[in-house]
Amino acid sequence: MTINRYLFTIHSWFGLITGIFLLMLGLSGSLLIFKEELDHSFYHDLLTVKPQEIPLSLDSLYKITVKHYPNLDGMAWNNPTAPKDHSYEFRLYLNDSRLISYDLGLINLNQYTGEILRQGRGDDLEVGWMEWLYQFHFSFHLGVPGAALVAIFGIAMLISVFTGLVIYRKFIWKVVTFNVRFNRKNRRTITSSLHRITGVWALVFNVVILFTGFWLNLFAFEKGAWKKEMIPTPPNTLVKVSLDSLYAQALQKIPDLTPTYVYLPTQPERTFNIRGIRKGQNPLFEGGNSVQFDGQTGQFVSQTTFEDLSFWQQVQATFYPLHIGNFGGIALKILYIIIGLTPGLLSVTGFLLWRRRKTKVSSI
Repeated sequence: MTINRYLFTIHSWFGLITGIFLLMLGLSGSLLIFKEELDHSFYHDLLTVKPQEIPLSLDSLYKITVKHYPNLDGMAWNNPTAPKDHSYEFRLYLNDSRLISYDLGLINLNQYTGEILRQGRGDDLEVGWMEWLYQFHFSFHLGVPGAALVAIFGIAMLISVFTGLVIYRKFIWKVVTFNVRFNRKNRRTITSSLHRITGVWALVFNVVILFTGFWLNLFAFEKGAWKKEMIPTPPNTLVKVSLDSLYAQALQKIPDLTPTYVYLPTQPERTFNIRGIRKGQNPLFEGGNSVQFDGQTGQFVSQTTFEDLSFWQQVQATFYPLHIGNFGGIALKILYIIIGLTPGLLSVTGFLLWRRRKTKVSSI
């Protein structure tokens, strides 16, 4: 067997094995590009609040939440820069002691009255379709094992992409220089042209998406992550200092920071953590800016900006925005939606080509 034929076999089987799953991941991922917009559109009446002069304190909203959830791993304020008529949304980190459930939830509060507008787990539709889809996308609703499975499928597709790159290396230059015509002669040529041309144009994007997705799910290969999922979360240990004070102090540490995520600890070993974008900074780099305080003592722990990080830490800080496409405006999001469907398309066209090849061989 020649090296090209051997690589073609690897390329085909890895593509076939991952096909249906990548189609589902591509469809869910494309919808999640506009997760916030779609969620608020679907549940507009439920999540819209009547603005009042001053919202309740962060301490008050924290107390309302922990009263309803006495055993939290933690919680996080997802939308600190939301418009005044959007309810505050808090991510809930739960633990039901089952390995095959990924324990994320949400609670939306009217920040002016303290009323709970919606609450519950994301994997059983209690808080809507978009949250259900979000958890499906990175875990297939199979908990930590599901997150590992998603990562494995990502690596399998990367292998298929790289073997395809070697197999069609002579074809790539012709495509990027527009010297290849789309062959509409019959179904086989249409499928073949679609598979090759799509694969070339989406090559770099797919490598970025697949690798960053794999990296974000690497935690699922840690023994500690599996063990922790089966240990019940102890009762909350509430912060002993004012969260509003910590929030204000964090903004003093980095005055040009616009918060995008605020972690509120409910366990003693966790810290108050605020992350966000600095003035004039592209959202691609927001993961590198953070300020942390001890929630029990109020003591300052650390302050980091993207520029302070090592080169590899800076690279890692860009993985999440690179994966979700939130750093280039509406045009980039639309591009992510279109190209995000290509792994599934490549799997479908690859399967059709494989089936035709097998049918042809068996009929000889």
